[in-house]
Amino acid sequence: MTDHDKVKKAAMKYGKDRPKAKNPVLIEDLTLRDGHQSLFATRGRTEDMIPVAEMMDEVGFWALEVWGGATFDTMHRFLNEDPWERIRTLKRYIKKTPFSMLLRAQNLVGYRNYADDVARAFVERAAVNGMDIFRTFDALNDYRNFETVVPVIKDCGKHFQGCICYSLTEARMGGDVYTLEYYVKKAKELEKMGADSICVKDMAGLIAPYDAYDLIKALKDAVKIPIHLHSHFTSGMAPMSQLKAIEAGVDILDTCMTPYAHRTSHPAIEPLVMTLLGTNRDTGFDIKHLAAINEIFERDILPKYRHLLDDSKVSIIDINVLLHQTPGGMLSNLVNQLKEMNALDKIDKVYSELPKVRKDLGQIPLVTPTSQIVGIQTVNNVLFGDEKDRYKMITDQVKDLCYGLYGKTAVPINSELQKKALKGYPRGEKPITCRPAEVLKPELEKAKEDVKDLSTDIDDVLIYALYPVTGKRFLRWKYGKEEPPEEVKPRTLEQVKAQAKAEKEIMARAKAGELVEKVEKNNAPIKGDKLRKFNVFIDGEYFEVGVEEIGGAAPVVSYIQQVEPAAAPVQAAATPKTAAPPAKDKAPGPAAAGGITLNAPMPGMIISYSKNVGDEVKKGDTVVILEAMKMENALPAPADGIIKSINFKSGDSVPKDAVLCVIG
Repeated sequence: MTDHDKVKKAAMKYGKDRPKAKNPVLIEDLTLRDGHQSLFATRGRTEDMIPVAEMMDEVGFWALEVWGGATFDTMHRFLNEDPWERIRTLKRYIKKTPFSMLLRAQNLVGYRNYADDVARAFVERAAVNGMDIFRTFDALNDYRNFETVVPVIKDCGKHFQGCICYSLTEARMGGDVYTLEYYVKKAKELEKMGADSICVKDMAGLIAPYDAYDLIKALKDAVKIPIHLHSHFTSGMAPMSQLKAIEAGVDILDTCMTPYAHRTSHPAIEPLVMTLLGTNRDTGFDIKHLAAINEIFERDILPKYRHLLDDSKVSIIDINVLLHQTPGGMLSNLVNQLKEMNALDKIDKVYSELPKVRKDLGQIPLVTPTSQIVGIQTVNNVLFGDEKDRYKMITDQVKDLCYGLYGKTAVPINSELQKKALKGYPRGEKPITCRPAEVLKPELEKAKEDVKDLSTDIDDVLIYALYPVTGKRFLRWKYGKEEPPEEVKPRTLEQVKAQAKAEKEIMARAKAGELVEKVEKNNAPIKGDKLRKFNVFIDGEYFEVGVEEIGGAAPVVSYIQQVEPAAAPVQAAATPKTAAPPAKDKAPGPAAAGGITLNAPMPGMIISYSKNVGDEVKKGDTVVILEAMKMENALPAPADGIIKSINFKSGDSVPKDAVLCVIG
């Protein structure tokens, strides 16, 4: 029997009873973390992971990625879930397969570098709660930011996987920055640090198949530890790149279950299993078992999240990522931000400006948080800058980057931009060259004191330490100090199906022309706060339809406090009165008589007010910190005067043009 016949015979068996391969490709599944983060904004709930948990434990994955990345932020902010509890819950169902998390080095699971005491405590608690593999990366590939977290990972007896963030300055690997030599050097640094494996982290799906072959082969020749390839599907090249990586000897690959694969997520596992059947790299996975898991996902879980999928494009491939290099999640954030600002027509200018901003900021790789830093600054340049001065509104994070708080950039930052960003910078106008965390004061003890009445253990304290505004709000929800809003509560599959049925019936009635008939006012119910409006377009006709689900959740609305002409009493921040949301074509807040308003230049969340009612301010003084797309903007006073009123409080979401305060 020839080798070809042996392969063909082995491939006839789908299950685990086929001969074991001599050198099977190991697989890490990302469905329960990066899969739903990439496709529907990390909104996957723990309760929707439990139905498949035990079955996924039986597949034979090298690891399951279940935590880290954006999950910590999204769970406490939008899902009213304790992030630590997810690890403990899933551990009760998944007992054989190691757990993996994505750790942003000194950024942990946030968007800035945290003090060493917080970093050490976080990693230790992640290990104690059940994390086994720490996939650790730094957005700038500055491994000084590993120096605090790696010893803790090692002391806890856990697997330290060091990442190299893959980036390009040319269409293919090469150019003057991200060369083969660059990646080999980084791999040797990681091996020297004690990495148990090395991951090439291709967050935007940029790695071309033949570049993947050359890179993996070079890394295998340069270091002895296993090499892992992580590449998003976004550009469509990832499955081909995986095959070339396998030819080059890659040890581990990342995939997702089919329902959570493709688009801006990752290649699907099932086609790869079939491709490798009977070869010396056969995964050994049972394709029928995988199909059974997918059936549960499709039938019982994904319908809850279908409304979050981006259906604006027919194609599942975004070839534009090869031009702007923006990871899929960041791209959708940019589009949503522009939509909320009624500026989606500026998207082409954003695409054009983005590589310029990236170059100005040192050709940094685009991955959290640098993708957000570059992305929101690009939006600011397009919307608020001009030909004379592109950088009229510089985010606090760009200032931090220019100071060196994120680390050393691949090439020097534009000197003129750096000088402008650091003018009046609180820490000093001269950039640092030391390890960033060396200039950060300890934060943990203060965090403990701040939430001593809201926390019961160190895990609670860390939620607050990482996210002071939304973290404290979550702790109030968790311990019954405040009722969580309806929009953070879970919805059952029955509720989702009922809503879908109602919307389908409305569209059918609209198409039949039945919605043009007027309903007698005496028979119509009073419109409640659960009313949702839909635009329905059918055969060139347009209908505006109001839908209210009985017993459903109220929609998220922004509210504005009426600005009173009289000065308010001195206070930290006035609690806004609930009012009806403003009409689309009207300003969201009236100007005060005899006062100048400070308006929100973009939609976002209030982090804090730097001034109180009654305080005197000079033009240019920072009055409020507004978070947009996780980046902070210090908004200055538009004029000299006295703060007459403050219309929001920390944690409030505000629309564009909201009157944040009045200066008289």
